[in-house]
Amino acid sequence: MSYLTATGVACANIAFIKYWGNRDDRLRLPSTGSISMNLDSLYARTSLTFDPGLKSDTLDLNGHPTGGRALTRVQAFLDLVRDLAGKPLHARVVSENNFPTGAGIASSAAAFSALSLAATHALGLELSERELSHLARRGSGSACRSIPAGFVEWQAGESDADSYAFSLARPDHWDLVDCIAIVSSQPKPVGSSEGHALAGTSPLQRARLAGAPKRLQACRAAILERDFNALAEVAELDSHLMHAVMMTSLRPLLYWAPASITVMQAVSAWRKDGLPAFYTLDAGPNVHVLCPASAAGQVEALLGALPGVLKVLKAHPGDGARLV
Repeated sequence: MSYLTATGVACANIAFIKYWGNRDDRLRLPSTGSISMNLDSLYARTSLTFDPGLKSDTLDLNGHPTGGRALTRVQAFLDLVRDLAGKPLHARVVSENNFPTGAGIASSAAAFSALSLAATHALGLELSERELSHLARRGSGSACRSIPAGFVEWQAGESDADSYAFSLARPDHWDLVDCIAIVSSQPKPVGSSEGHALAGTSPLQRARLAGAPKRLQACRAAILERDFNALAEVAELDSHLMHAVMMTSLRPLLYWAPASITVMQAVSAWRKDGLPAFYTLDAGPNVHVLCPASAAGQVEALLGALPGVLKVLKAHPGDGARLV
């Protein structure tokens, strides 16, 4: 029964308007919408086989048998797919990504997006892009944004049914390049799922959420109009707001490293001198520096020369999740 096996590939994504904090942790319903760009050269590849002979799910992550919380998350997600398909079969899951895991580069987004596509296909389910995005959200909130292609918006929705992501623009709409300054490849000590649960303890979260609709509109317009300066302004502001909430939660989350600040200060100085570049950070120390393709070579070289930068990864706007 060949349909019991499938492989999915999905890109990581970088959020310009951030997802941080849930109004429902179990359903991963976000406190506000978000907007991101898929990253073509950073991806997860997840293969899955439903095997009647297995007594439990197994997970191999980046070449290593994995248990604990990672396996528990995968099992809970597969339970959703099994319930949809009405087929109570256990699975062997093998997943790998070509970039650091758990370091603030959306590894869980890529992995659960790929898993959503592979698992549903293997069990014979034919879901629309919207339905796949809705499902992927249950594994990792930002995974819903890696299902559609290119520049993507995740609408918070009013309920479980209408919280999903859709493409604002195709990958070829705007040739931006994300030059990611890797300052640490180590997994972060506090994962995003735990961090989301702390967001509401910050006295700044309410103000951040109150201004989110205006920032979403500004970001949406900047992307559709290919207005680099407007995107730079709103993306840096939104990044600062999210990290301010993290730092003021009732378990402060200090994801920045000294080299993160070095990169941010350098990028600000370069932009003042006329180089089109801006930065944004997800939940981790590594700094995403966005620029037009015409400036990518210069930005990559400048980043690589900064103290504390271990290497620079480059990515253009990427496609949506796909079967291979």
